[in-house]
Amino acid sequence: MTTTVAFEDLESLAGGSLGAGRWLEVDQVRIGMFADATDDHQWIHVDPARAKDGPFGGTIAHGYLTLSLVIPLWTELLDVTGVTTKVNYGLNKVRFPAPVPSGARIRLTGTLTGVAGVAGGGVELTPDLVVEVENGDKPACVLQPVFRFYP
Repeated sequence: MTTTVAFEDLESLAGGSLGAGRWLEVDQVRIGMFADATDDHQWIHVDPARAKDGPFGGTIAHGYLTLSLVIPLWTELLDVTGVTTKVNYGLNKVRFPAPVPSGARIRLTGTLTGVAGVAGGGVELTPDLVVEVENGDKPACVLQPVFRFYP
């Protein structure tokens, strides 16, 4: 479920949960395309036959693929109206506690922990986000990104 809020009302969300987004399958095709795009063809990502006998019992998504999927998943959690520019400003923290097996489904959950004004009339949001793996014991990624929105 997407939370929609007007730019001028962003502060009202501080400290609140943004809920959970939809489940997204991370299949071997996506993993292979990411490997091609980044020149990271390590066998644990791209060789199902070899990975079957590896530490994860099959291929897994790259950690940075999981991280890159945060952006489309984030836009499902929060829609800010009345803005002209949305900027991914950086990351305060990111960890990958568990792998994402090929074919697994992930989703994003989050809490908006920080809202602050920035130069140029913008607002900086600092959410605490978790990428969950369906039926997983641990999250695939926990992170604190920094986003900026400008009217």
